[in-house]
Amino acid sequence: VQLQASGGGLVQAGGFLRLSCAASGRTFSSYAMGWFRQAPGKEREFVAAASWNGRNTNYADSLKGRFTISRDNAKNTVYLQMNSLKPEDTAVYYCAAAESANSFYTPQRLNEYDYWGQGTQVTVSS
Repeated sequence: VQLQASGGGLVQAGGFLRLSCAASGRTFSSYAMGWFRQAPGKEREFVAAASWNGRNTNYADSLKGRFTISRDNAKNTVYLQMNSLKPEDTAVYYCAAAESANSFYTPQRLNEYDYWGQGTQVTVSS
């Protein structure tokens, strides 16, 4: 499956952005979807994940309440709504797909994912 992330940009602290990740090539509903981010000089870290049907979600503890993952299987797209953005949210954001038919599967580890998008830059100014 090919993944194309978009929606990044420059925003002031306290603002919001919605990232999108469009999938193509294989049945989107066969995959749990996740978002990760990588700030300069840091390791890539888990942000959020959604099961193949979107009924189960999982978030990094530090981001709960500000970020929301959702998906539209009819549009082959997963979204990340980011509110109350902070300068420390500045990073390249990546979407990823993990093949699974388990509706409870919302993986957090990088090596659980099979496919990755190219990333979209999010910069939050203070």
